[in-house]
Amino acid sequence: MDDQQNLKAEAAAFALQYVRSGMRLGLGSGSTSAIFVDLLAEKLRRGELENIQAVATSQGTAARAERQGIPLRSLAELRQPGQPARLDLAVDGADEVDPHLNLIKGLGHALLREKIIELHAEQFIVIVDESKLAPRLCSRVPLPVDILRFEVESHLDWLGTVADRAELYRLADGSPVVTDDGHYMALCWFEGGLVNPHALAERLSARAGIIEHGLFLDMASKVVVAGQAGVQILEKNHG
Repeated sequence: MDDQQNLKAEAAAFALQYVRSGMRLGLGSGSTSAIFVDLLAEKLRRGELENIQAVATSQGTAARAERQGIPLRSLAELRQPGQPARLDLAVDGADEVDPHLNLIKGLGHALLREKIIELHAEQFIVIVDESKLAPRLCSRVPLPVDILRFEVESHLDWLGTVADRAELYRLADGSPVVTDDGHYMALCWFEGGLVNPHALAERLSARAGIIEHGLFLDMASKVVVAGQAGVQILEKNHG
């Protein structure tokens, strides 16, 4: 395991302390979340946790949880009569984190389902290594955007007027990324990062054909950051 993988494992292991028996838990997607799922399964097998009901944010996470014996439910199955569905906790990684705990997520192709699940969580804990911290969102990574496959070029053209550059997200073999819900994804680059991510989020959300974007704003409760000097916890208004 290389240094970055070790840091991801440290962040995932640290986040497990927030999990309690009986919780309704949202399971994120991506490499750091995969480690968290594996560690959670170990605790369940050892009897250190019990009665966990989990909701997965992607087909990949669902398959991993099922292989590990983690009980999976849907939000509808967890809903109490007369009340909206709520999760006690969601744990997921991020592609970038700014000083206000706003996030870029979605380079792992699952941003729509991640956002749906994590909006239902009482507490949303983000697990990252220190390389994901940035002074502004989109400083180091592009913004992923779910787009409709119908008239895809028109969506890319419009995104190119919003961003400095926009193009279809492609796999290594050149084929377009297709999400679990059958959508394409665009990648949008912003030179120097985003000055006003909230304004961009509103603009993207108002455009027909833009299904969802990877700006996760004002959602994170805590960010667990693993670095060479150890693990630190970032919280809004607490440094």
